[in-house]
Formats: sequence, C-alpha cells, structure tokens
Amino acid sequence: METTTLQRAYDVYEDRCPTRLVLDRIADKWALLILDRLRGEPVRFNHIRRDIKGISQKVLSQTLKKLERDGLVSRTVYPTVPVTVEYALTPLGQTLTETVATLAHWAERNMDAVLTAQKTYDAAAELR
Repeated sequence: METTTLQRAYDVYEDRCPTRLVLDRIADKWALLILDRLRGEPVRFNHIRRDIKGISQKVLSQTLKKLERDGLVSRTVYPTVPVTVEYALTPLGQTLTETVATLAHWAERNMDAVLTAQKTYDAAAELR
C-alpha cells in the first residue's frame, strides 16, 4: 500500500488558517523567553522559572504544555525523589532558535530607541 503525503497550502493572511495559532503561540512573550532559554541544553522546570523573572508557576506550566503540544519542546521525566523534569527544544523547536534569539534580543538592543519614539509620539498626541 502506497502512502502519499498531502501538501496543504497555508496562508497566514487567511483568518481561518491554522498557522495563526502557531504564530499566536510563538509571539507570546513567555513562549519566546522559554524558547530562548532552552536554546543549547535541556533545563529543569524550576531553573526556567528562576531564570525568567516574573513568570508564575502556572503560566510556565501552561506555556510549556502548549509548546510541547506544538512539537517545539520535549519533556523528560526522571524517576528521582522528588521527580526531576527537564525540558528541551525538539528538532522542530531548534529551527526557531535563531529567529527567537534575534527577536528577543532585538528588544534589548533597541529599547532606548523604542522609548524615545514612544515619548515623541505621546508628546505629539498631547498637542492634538
């Protein structure tokens, strides 16, 4: 029996395209920071939580589950006491590392320019 692969045409500009859900996920600030943090090596849950300041345990858990469901992150449980859980990028998730790092660290490099632009915009808006 021969198996054929159907190639679907996806279009991110179409409102019902499933790519929108993926874009929504990876455009989330927490997902972006998690994906960037997992670049290079597996990381334990609590280590991720300590590294990403301000993320709650609940949000971290929910985001990791969504990223795992999307095939971007893998979860490995080790039978220790207490149980050790590590997260790592999958091969699919690794295809995003350069893009994620560029976007995340773009904000760091350009924050002063963004703040200046916001200040200029707000000052002009007050005059309208």
